[in-house]
Amino acid sequence: MIHTLVADTAHSRFEALGLDPTIVTIGWFSLKWYSIAYITGILVGWWYLLRLIAQPGAPMARRHADDLVFYATLGVILGGRLGYVFFYAPDMLLSPGRILRLWDGGMSFHGGAIGTSIGLILFARAHKLDWLRVHDYVACTVPFGLFFGRLANFVNGELWGKPTDVPWAIIFPNTGADVARHPSQLYEAGLEGIVLFAVLWWAFWRTKSRYEPGRLVGIFVGGYGVARFIVEFFREPDSQFRGTFIESTGLHMGQWLCVPMIAGGAYLIATAKRRRARVESIAGSESVA
Repeated sequence: MIHTLVADTAHSRFEALGLDPTIVTIGWFSLKWYSIAYITGILVGWWYLLRLIAQPGAPMARRHADDLVFYATLGVILGGRLGYVFFYAPDMLLSPGRILRLWDGGMSFHGGAIGTSIGLILFARAHKLDWLRVHDYVACTVPFGLFFGRLANFVNGELWGKPTDVPWAIIFPNTGADVARHPSQLYEAGLEGIVLFAVLWWAFWRTKSRYEPGRLVGIFVGGYGVARFIVEFFREPDSQFRGTFIESTGLHMGQWLCVPMIAGGAYLIATAKRRRARVESIAGSESVA
């Protein structure tokens, strides 16, 4: 029944919101909100990271921050794009040139997470830092990027939700039917961005989690996995998996990719205390036993 819902005056049309994916176009150049979201997420995350590493017992100093942002940004872009190709659009491998067309869209968070992690490990090795504690601090900044990224998904009118009759449902264009749907992009912005940031903020500033290597990144990885797993129940499945084994399981590809994240996050949290050791100050003014 719900899949036959048609547009009515009770639901907002996406076009009525006056949102345009493109901010401005000058000749061949178009500035997209998606690009601004990535840049804003990186800049705000960098600013917050500087606050974190200024605290006693930080695993890195201010002089490391700029280099870290370079490694992390490169990792998230390469990993996000390749993750999208391998997880969601393997047909692009037949036309490698399409992989380089980042402006056409197509990024995977799970791929970006893997790419960022590899970048952070390389960064930590280059500077002889504790790679797991570096992950802890960077994990606290990631919700900013997720929040702005999901808002950009909404502005683009993409990654919409399943048909519904809830009062806040929106009729998105290009869905193939005049149907009111969950604004699942906003659900993700709330859970992956606001809620996850709040939990990590509390863990960093109100507990001793930052002195237990792996706990903060475990909270992030597991928390993201749970949030994404839940929201996927409201999100329209990726069309390329219809009629495949993935669809027959009753779960989406995004949910399957979250299973190892939830398990890995739980492991990191459960084993964090045994990794606690004397943390020598690098950026702050004290050592922490």
